[in-house]
Amino acid sequence: MVEASDSGSRFRPDIQGLRAVAVSAVVLYHAGLPLLPGGYVGVDVFFVISGFLITSHLLSGLARHGRVSFAEFYARRARRILPASFVVLILSTIAAVVWFPPVLMSQVWRGAVATALYVPNVLFAVQGTDYLADTAPSLFQHYWSLGVEEQFYLIWPALLALGWKAFGSKTVLKVVLALLVAASFGLGVWLTFVSQPWAFFSLPTRAWELGLGAAIAFQLQQRSRLIPAKAAPIVGWLGILAIVAASILLSSNTLFPGYWAALPTLGTAAVIAAGATASRWGPTSVLSTPPMQFLGLISYSLYLVHWPALVVPQAAVGFGNPLPLRSTLSIAVLCVPAAWLLYRFVENPMRSTPFLAKARPRRSLWGALVGSLVSISLASAAFAGSSATQLSSTTSVAATAISESPVGTAFVPTNLTPSLREAADDLPALYADGCHRSAPSTDSRGCLYGSPTAPQIVLFGDSHAAQWFPALHRYAQQHGLAIMAYTKSSCPSVWVDSVNDGVIYQQCLTWRAAVIKRIAAKPPRLVVLSNYSRELVDGNPATRDARWQQGLIDTIDQLGAPAAVILDTPEFAETPADCLSSHLDDTASCDAPRDRALNPGIQHAEVTAASRTGTPVLDPTIYLCNAMTCPAIQGNTLVYRDKHHLTATFSSLLGPTLGAHLEPYLGRRPK
Repeated sequence: MVEASDSGSRFRPDIQGLRAVAVSAVVLYHAGLPLLPGGYVGVDVFFVISGFLITSHLLSGLARHGRVSFAEFYARRARRILPASFVVLILSTIAAVVWFPPVLMSQVWRGAVATALYVPNVLFAVQGTDYLADTAPSLFQHYWSLGVEEQFYLIWPALLALGWKAFGSKTVLKVVLALLVAASFGLGVWLTFVSQPWAFFSLPTRAWELGLGAAIAFQLQQRSRLIPAKAAPIVGWLGILAIVAASILLSSNTLFPGYWAALPTLGTAAVIAAGATASRWGPTSVLSTPPMQFLGLISYSLYLVHWPALVVPQAAVGFGNPLPLRSTLSIAVLCVPAAWLLYRFVENPMRSTPFLAKARPRRSLWGALVGSLVSISLASAAFAGSSATQLSSTTSVAATAISESPVGTAFVPTNLTPSLREAADDLPALYADGCHRSAPSTDSRGCLYGSPTAPQIVLFGDSHAAQWFPALHRYAQQHGLAIMAYTKSSCPSVWVDSVNDGVIYQQCLTWRAAVIKRIAAKPPRLVVLSNYSRELVDGNPATRDARWQQGLIDTIDQLGAPAAVILDTPEFAETPADCLSSHLDDTASCDAPRDRALNPGIQHAEVTAASRTGTPVLDPTIYLCNAMTCPAIQGNTLVYRDKHHLTATFSSLLGPTLGAHLEPYLGRRPK
């Protein structure tokens, strides 16, 4: 998120108004306004503005003094950015202690520490965060853009000063900048199709947007205007149109940034370039109006406060119960006076206070260090306090007994297994053994558990097949069988075109075909198929069930071995452990309504496909749900590790029951 300019260069009311456009788009997008499904591009607008203003400031210094005063530059940036940033970070951490589910405090701690160290974007990229889709997002997720800019500020002045000294020619510098912009854009497009989180959050893939603003700054340092007076209004309005079009036409389903980031970015560049040419007919006349100037003035503070203002209330009511639009829009409106207060009493005073502004740069830089240490210390203390809190009632219960139409445990027992804090890590052994293939992998080799000479059961599918490994493995060990596991993230064994990160999941197609070939070449005693019923599939959503049905038939026909289908497990609106940590004595509020937890369309498709191929179907729902709900806890066992995966512990408990259902089919010989 770009901060307001204090470069001392000529004030540009059109740029101030552009800030208003950008921050309004982001805030309304996060508030859920349906009319702006692509409002997240406001950040791209800020990147171009930031690159332009910072480079203009640096070039002015180089032209006057022939060098960059790094200490003064970083001190000015620290005074401008960090006080408001640290205030919001600290207040957000305190709010999380009060209103966030205790289980999520580890997430809050990681986000706060990464933000205080200026690398939140790196954290989110490493975690594989989906900025456009996460339902339980980090409280500090909006700081990712600030992290990108802070890293840019750290590197760009040195590169610019080095280039100025090494080349001594502005023409050469502009060529080098153009090459860097092209390389960054190309990397961003390529990485969007390979690892979208890294493409979205990293500086190398976003640097071209800042570089585009820098390129305009280079041009305007040499001439007063870039576009003729007659063309400037047209170019300016086309730029505004590009930004608005991106905000309306793009959505969370768009593979972003990729090529699409060029639309709002080039639009912003056009507005900035055109705005250097005075014209009464251009967008400057609208961007200069008092409301736009006011929003532009407080845009940095508004960006900082709006996200926690929306996320904290959502956390308080539960991420599984989305706030209504009228509530989120009301919060967005209230953020405007809150942002003005932050600007009036923190952002603006700290930038100009003589105690810092008139002192040596090291005082501001020491202040930045102290702010980071205070933020980290507070977040660590909050996490430590949360970790010491007992996340259970005071009563234990008897060990879980698998039964049909289960009744959930009404409270979180002291002997819950796994505990709420351990739930996310209660994974099948396939993950630790490196046998569950990641999205980029096409390795079709399976993992054998048991004797190579024992009769084999093959487990084939995505992570919803992998969740059955503990159950099958337990049964196999007790009956002298072996398990061959072929599982891969987000890749169903059903013969359909899967989608990953918005594009055809080519690695899945390659892997699936190779696995089927392996199975057909050496048919096992039985192939167990299971898949996530809400897996993204390419094509018309209206025909998805029919295509899934035919895809399952195609897979079964190609296997050349007896098969069995396990229908999918329920899906919760919120990760049960998160909800339960806030409802220790009332777990019923965290159970999933049966009619919402299941996907009847896909279940019917799979049952029909199985019937047509003579394949048995196992429905685990009878052991996971009663007539009304799907309990989160059965006996002393937590059933789910996240919104739609069983814990390895509960899956293992189902081993004898699952095996009893499969046993009649294990005597069948391969076709």
